[in-house]
Amino acid sequence: MKPQVNTAEPRQPRDPQAPKGRPTPKRNEARGPRRTMASKPMTRKEAVKRQREARRADMARQREALASGDERYLPARDKGPVRRLARDFVDARYSVAEFFLPMAVIILVLSMLPSMQLKNISLLLWLVVILLIVIDSIGISVRLKKKIRERYPDENRRGAIAYALMRTLQMRRMRLPKPQVARGEKP
Repeated sequence: MKPQVNTAEPRQPRDPQAPKGRPTPKRNEARGPRRTMASKPMTRKEAVKRQREARRADMARQREALASGDERYLPARDKGPVRRLARDFVDARYSVAEFFLPMAVIILVLSMLPSMQLKNISLLLWLVVILLIVIDSIGISVRLKKKIRERYPDENRRGAIAYALMRTLQMRRMRLPKPQVARGEKP
C-alpha cells in the first residue's frame, strides 16, 4: 500500500538559488519577463524611427555643449583636459591666422584691379600673410607643447597641437566650442 501524502500542508518554499523542481525554462521564456514591450520595437520602421530620434537628441545635446562648453557632452575630438588647454591657449591670444579670411578678401580685391602695380602688391601681400601665419603657427606650437608637457605629463597629447592650429584658422566668433576665456587671460 502506498503512503498517503497530505496535500493540505503547505509546501516549503524552495531556495531561489536552486529553483529546480520544474523543467528548465526555454531561453525566450526566461528572458521574457525582463524585457518590456515599450522598449521592443514592433516593426523595422519603428526601430529606425527610434534610432533617428535618439541620434537627434544626441546631436542637440552636442550642439548645446559646443555653445556652452559643457565637457560631458562634447564630441570626442573636443573632450579632455589637454584639448581644453589647447582651446584656452588659442582663445586667450590674437593670432595672424584668424585674420586670414578678411585679409584674403582684401588681397583678392586688390588683385582684380586693373593696375599692374596693385597686382604685384597683392602677390607680395599673399607671400607676407602666409609667411606670418607659418611663423605664428610655429611659435604657438612650441609654446603649447611646452605648456601641455608641464601641466599634463601623463595625458595623451596626440593631435592637440594640430587641433589648436586648426582653431587659430577660425575667426573667434565662429569657433566651436565657444571660447571660454577672454583675450589676454591666462589659460
